[in-house]
Amino acid sequence: MIHNKRLLTQIFAPVIISGMLIACQGKKTETSSSGADSTKLAADTFDSNFKVEAESFADLQLLRYQVPGFNSLPLAQKQLAYYLYEAALAGRDIIYDQKSKDGLMLRKTLEVIYGTYKGDKNSDDWNKLKEYCGRVWFSNGNYHHYSNEKFIPACSYDYFISTVKNSDTASLPKEAGESVDAFLARIKPIVADIKYRPKLVDLRPNIDNIMASAVNFYEGVTQLEVENFYSKFDTKGDAPSWGLNSKVIKENGQVVEKTWKVGGMYGPAIEKIVYWLNKASTVAENPQQKKALDLLSKYYQTGDLKTYDDYAIAWVADTASRIDVVNGFTEVYLDPIGKKGSFESVLSLKDLETTKRIKAIAAQAQWFEDNSPLMPEHKKKNVKGITAKAITVIAESGDAAPSTPIGINLPNADWIRKEHGSKSVSLSNIIHAYNVAGAKGGMLDEFGLNDTVKQRIREYGNLASDLHTDMHECIGHASGQINPGVETTDKTLKNYASCLEEARADLVALYYIMDKKLIEIGVMPSLEVGKAEYDSYLLNGLMTQLTRLKPGEQLEEAHMRNRQLIARWVYEKGKKDNVVEFVKKDGKTYVRINDYEKLRTLFGELLREIQRIKSEGDYNAGKNLVETYGVKVDPVLHAEVLKRFAKLNIKPYKGFIQPKLVPVMDGDKITDVKIEYPTSFYQQMMEYGKQYSLLPIKN
Repeated sequence: MIHNKRLLTQIFAPVIISGMLIACQGKKTETSSSGADSTKLAADTFDSNFKVEAESFADLQLLRYQVPGFNSLPLAQKQLAYYLYEAALAGRDIIYDQKSKDGLMLRKTLEVIYGTYKGDKNSDDWNKLKEYCGRVWFSNGNYHHYSNEKFIPACSYDYFISTVKNSDTASLPKEAGESVDAFLARIKPIVADIKYRPKLVDLRPNIDNIMASAVNFYEGVTQLEVENFYSKFDTKGDAPSWGLNSKVIKENGQVVEKTWKVGGMYGPAIEKIVYWLNKASTVAENPQQKKALDLLSKYYQTGDLKTYDDYAIAWVADTASRIDVVNGFTEVYLDPIGKKGSFESVLSLKDLETTKRIKAIAAQAQWFEDNSPLMPEHKKKNVKGITAKAITVIAESGDAAPSTPIGINLPNADWIRKEHGSKSVSLSNIIHAYNVAGAKGGMLDEFGLNDTVKQRIREYGNLASDLHTDMHECIGHASGQINPGVETTDKTLKNYASCLEEARADLVALYYIMDKKLIEIGVMPSLEVGKAEYDSYLLNGLMTQLTRLKPGEQLEEAHMRNRQLIARWVYEKGKKDNVVEFVKKDGKTYVRINDYEKLRTLFGELLREIQRIKSEGDYNAGKNLVETYGVKVDPVLHAEVLKRFAKLNIKPYKGFIQPKLVPVMDGDKITDVKIEYPTSFYQQMMEYGKQYSLLPIKN
């Protein structure tokens, strides 16, 4: 199975991103607290005057991140970055269509309204519709980016009709000869009916998860038909990730794939991606990087998944390049049965200083594997090279934006990781922006147990979070092995595979963050760092992540399930020895850890069991773990958490406005590439809509 290597989190003030998941020209820095546009960053360090926070609406806070080091790059690397930036944005339409067959029609309709509406733009109704536009752009569609629940405008549908009719109706994404009224009738259930395709990904047990999900990876087929279709594909050994780059439909009564490639589905966008990848190849930093880029281009042209594996192997082998990119159909969280990859791209440059810490951890990968609590037969005897680094993100697109990972470990194929190694990265400038924004929060003061816990988190929380991310990615995902003859987790663990994989990687990080080995290798000053992580992780898993749910909702998102699964399991299993408990003070609930060493032992026991489940393909045991500990929410505790959180006036979700790369031209020759930092999310979304609308509304 393709595993999502993200760590997403609740952010506390001032420092926690725990349990979450990289000669100077233009020296002038234009930044002000009033929000004036910062268009250049002069040095290789962060500008403390840079305004991180931008617009906010609904439950969302937009941030901006800096790219220190970009202006110091030589011209060839700037050109390479620019071409890969364009390749990233060329695929933007794809994620909207993947999330819903109506996604592009809805987005383009909203772009017409927002850009051409002639009525009053100061009314409450307009502000409600504007908020809806922002939410759709943030989520790459009309399903919440985290909960998967459908959302509709807070204004009436009659008002929506009036805005459509008072805009440039000729620019609406109508079908040939379609009237405005007919178009409105067609779009009405999408915009106005909350029960029409109500959930993006529905992971409930004992239902047809494909038929119940709105995501656009399957059409006219049942889950059983899809599973039977893929049962014919061999997934043992070095088999490709079958189904990763296609939509499954039924034609003439037969189940078939529509491959995403040049000349196939999403062809116009992929052709543009290939164009920019080929340009990038001409300025590659070295032959290995050129080989990887050429193979990626070939894969997009042919749709051949064996070529994709060749690309992944070549990409892992490119350890020398300063500029790097993830571009492709990568993570499978949007697929209810974990096969189809969502388009995403992360363009970055190596953060040379911060890389030292994560490399020190990766260098000990075999020691961590040998000393883990896994069953001996589930340990790798020879952990292949893990290339670990911190990266400075230059730009992101697709499923990686605006809501971003803070850590990535790729490739996803277990056999490639076992035989060829992997790349593990921490997104250092993204983490920096989160920390700056989080410093104003108040979560820690409200939910922290006492002064001892709060002070420990304030002192060590940033480092604890960074270490957790580093170990989750470069040690956690790279650890363990599937037993010989056992098929990949998309077949064995199915809709529970992603949650269990993230729990497995989190548990590796949690187990080792209280190990003196980290002190010995110089990445951690004391075990107080580990205690800070335990405090914040348990608090998040048991309580504060519930701020992201509405009353009555259960946990759906894989990372949220994974965190609660871990926290609830150790809470329940540790009751006998009172390892972790809920305590009441002044009518408020808090989490208290009474024995950190016993808690570490419990983390090890759960890690051992989840690795066994993965190694043996034990679906029933995996299902039981997730459904028992990772899904259900205590409604009384949830209500309390929401009430306390509401008083803080904090947005529970954060995402980013992307930097903009602008080439300086001399005729048809690039002489420099400038980096700009836009301040308006809405303006950026409109610009993207004009510049990167490459697909029709039906694909």
